[in-house]
Amino acid sequence: MESQVRGGTRWKRFAVVMVPSVAATAAIGVALAQGALAASFSVSGQSFKVTADRLDGVGFSQYGAIDQGYTLKGEKTAHPVAVSAFKSAKITNMCQSVVTPDIPLIGSVSLNLKAGGGSTPVEAENLYIDVEDLQANATFRNIDIGVAAGDATKGPGMKGGKEQANPYGFAQQADSATLTDVKQTAWATTAGTFKLSGLKMSLSRGVKECY
Repeated sequence: MESQVRGGTRWKRFAVVMVPSVAATAAIGVALAQGALAASFSVSGQSFKVTADRLDGVGFSQYGAIDQGYTLKGEKTAHPVAVSAFKSAKITNMCQSVVTPDIPLIGSVSLNLKAGGGSTPVEAENLYIDVEDLQANATFRNIDIGVAAGDATKGPGMKGGKEQANPYGFAQQADSATLTDVKQTAWATTAGTFKLSGLKMSLSRGVKECY
């Protein structure tokens, strides 16, 4: 079954602001020893945008959750997200951006990461993306819609740890999924392994996002 869905820079202060945004992207090739993630973390006060020409995933599941985190002023907050999980995924021509606003004497600063633009795509294992907004063309193979999240067996399973998600809540799963022309806003990404070929990172003044 197939389903289609259409000058005097204050560098110390700058570093304090930027480091959480880098950590939140979780896309700089950090490999975790365990196959399935049991840990969770408080998300930063910055969401990030991702685009990709194509994502080919095997073992897909998706369920609702709540990400606990902070605003940039340090206040606690929470974000409802849809967690998209893949046992494995290949991502072609990936761009990821996060904007840090209101840095003294500078203004906004944009961090951009690009990878998988050549013949070797980005590769991920046990990938979880906490999505706030998604636009793509998608094809799901052997999809089940309405399965209880804790009973979804085609994907890598729920993250566990401190994750706030109802195992009896709505979920969907599929043997595989292909997404093209991907545009998404997310609060967190975690993976067992994340291999980025041709990685390029750049910082620039102003708002320069992937889309």
